[in-house]
Amino acid sequence: MNDASRRALGWAPRLLGIAFALFVSLFALDVFSEGLGIWGTVVALSIHLLPAFAVAIALVAAWRYEWAGGLLFPAVGVIFLYIGRGTLAKVVFAGIPFATAILFLASWTTRLHFRRH
Repeated sequence: MNDASRRALGWAPRLLGIAFALFVSLFALDVFSEGLGIWGTVVALSIHLLPAFAVAIALVAAWRYEWAGGLLFPAVGVIFLYIGRGTLAKVVFAGIPFATAILFLASWTTRLHFRRH
């Protein structure tokens, strides 16, 4: 594996995690059309952003410690399996964190392998 491939493998799970956090946070925007008032909107927005916060927390931990991403992102995927409605939603919203975990683990093991040689 050349240097460019290792860099790409290192950045792929990070970029996927950022994109997924942004994607999940888009679904919180529907609270602005509910007419809940300021405090009701703040509370509803906070609740709707909890999944995005879970992704962000996992990403912050995994940014430095890739093995942590291999542990935390499947946990996020299980959360999305639990809260998802419908098969397609569960596949998309749980599949992306599982794929991100696999990428973090691949990046970590590749880095470990090339550090030894």
